[in-house]
Parts: sequence; structure tokens; C-alpha cells
Amino acid sequence: MTVLRIRGVGLPDGETIDLYADGDRWTTEPAPGAELVADGWILPGLVDVHTHPGAAKPGDPLDEKVLRDDLRLQVATGVTLIRSPGLAGEPPEWFGRDPDVPRAVHAGPWLARHGAFFDGWGRRAEPAELPELAAAQAGRTGWAKIIADWTLESEPLSFATLRAVVERVHAVGGRLAVHSQHLAGGTAAVDAGVDSVEHGMGLDPAALDRMVANRVAFTPTLSVLQTGLARALARPESPTRTWYVGGASAHPALVAAAAEAGVTVLAGTDSRPHGGIATEVRALAAAGVPAHTALGAASWVARDFLGLPGLVDGAPADAVVYARDPRTQLEELDHPQAVILRGVLI
Repeated sequence: MTVLRIRGVGLPDGETIDLYADGDRWTTEPAPGAELVADGWILPGLVDVHTHPGAAKPGDPLDEKVLRDDLRLQVATGVTLIRSPGLAGEPPEWFGRDPDVPRAVHAGPWLARHGAFFDGWGRRAEPAELPELAAAQAGRTGWAKIIADWTLESEPLSFATLRAVVERVHAVGGRLAVHSQHLAGGTAAVDAGVDSVEHGMGLDPAALDRMVANRVAFTPTLSVLQTGLARALARPESPTRTWYVGGASAHPALVAAAAEAGVTVLAGTDSRPHGGIATEVRALAAAGVPAHTALGAASWVARDFLGLPGLVDGAPADAVVYARDPRTQLEELDHPQAVILRGVLI
């Protein structure tokens, strides 16, 4: 089997590196006869931290063909690792393992109170039941995902409920992601010390310092919310339109403020078709997040958040290589020279 070699400027450090794929591990030890497959600007693979592959529309059951097609689109754009904070069903054994799909972590089906999520998706429960359900899920897969708030009419989960969930999930060594698009749900999630707030539209900027203190990460899914804003502006006046337009209009400034405050900002797409992580990175940068930080949110920072090292000896052999520095030329993200996943050139 031919050993792959890459060399160039490694990010985030900007140091010159020369790496060899020893199976599914990087090594700096030269391998005789290694094939140089790329020379350029090297990232330790892209990461989509908020994606729901496997279902064509909300409420559909998990479809293995759709799932594989979605995941292949991710790999084609340089994504070598995903987190799925909510799936339409339990994934098959090959999910996150087969050579043509990204590495993956997931939270199983969403957990939501009755009437507070898409019909046909997720597990429904009373608030008092959520701590044990979430702990059981996190004990199996490492993550659980809870819907903290939904429509204007539905009651958000309380701080007490979310704190109880956090305590049980952390007790089994798991982590908790929380969907929130309203002030009350987001505030409760931050104060409860969840591991990540997903979307976070409507968060009070005053909560950002508490996010740093409580080590709460933020996945703003900015590009999909901005797409939704354009649609909302075309709709007739209504309380829902007013809520969405106000929250989505304020979201870019909130995201930039979060990055400036030191919150761990992560890049996630939450959209179809899959493979749009470059669009999310550019949306973060357009909002005022420094390009280096925006790119890290979809690469080395996200990878570290999910427990994988970057371009170092012994790290999993993932990388994406570009001809120019993608931090100064964000359009480069659309044109990878090479994508390496598990030590194999894709």
C-alpha cells in the first residue's frame, strides 16, 4: 500500500510541516517511496458541527441511501468529521466508519417535550423524564440533544429542568447540545451549563460572558438563519414574522460579539443540500468574525471540541489542502487540492 505524503503550511500555527500517512495516523517519520499528493496550505480536515443527514425533509424517517449521499457530499467539500445533534433515527453501523463517509459523533434522535418539535422526529417526553432519557442517550453515544424552546406559543424548558439534564448527562461522561431560538430558552441553557447552544437566536448579549465562564460553546448556524430571514421578510405581518425577523437580523452582530468575548464559536450548516460548510465560514467572516477564527470554527477548533487532534504525530490522518491561504482567500474553500480521510486520498 502506497504511503501518502503532504507538505506545506499547516494551520492554525502557520508552521511548515511534512506528514506521512501511516495507515490512519499522521507521522513525521519519512516513509521510503511515499507519494507526495499535495503541497500547499493544510488544514486538519473541515468539520460540520451541526448537520442532520439522512432525511430529505423534516419528519421523514432515516433513509440509508439519503444518509450516504448526504455524507459523500460532505467529504467532497473537505469535511472529514461531523457532529449530528439529532438524527431521524438510530444510524447504521457504517455511519462514521466506512471509508467514503466522514468520521462522526451523534446524539441519536432529538429529545423534546410533547408538541415542541417536528412531527415524526425525535423522542417526546415530559420535562421530568428528560434527565434520564438524555443520560441514557449520552451514555450510548457521548451526546444528547434537547429542544429547549420551539414556537412562540410553546413553553420553553426551565432552568431547573435543563440543569437536571446537564447534571445527569455529565454524570455519565456525556455532553449536552440544546436547540434554542428564544431568549428564555437560551438564557436557561447558558445558566444551566449545557455544552453547546445550537442556533442561539435571541440570546441576550449579556449572556456571552456567562457562556465563557460556563464553557458553553455556540453553534450559530448563521448562514441558514440568514436564508430564513430573506424568506421571512417576504411573508405577511404576524407575531412569528416579527420574532424571526428581529432575531435573525440581530444574529450576525451577536455572533461577532460572541467571538470577541471569547466564546467557542463552532461552524454548523443545518441545511440541505449537504456540503455547505464553506458558506457558513464565509457568513461568519461577513458578520465580523475574524477569518482565522471563522475557519477554526470549521476546522481545528471544532475538531478539538469533539476530541480529535490536528496535524500532529499520532493524530488521525485527515487533512484538506489548498493552493492558497484559505484565511485570506475564503473562496479557496470551494477548491481543495486534496482531501485525505483516514489516510486515503479522496
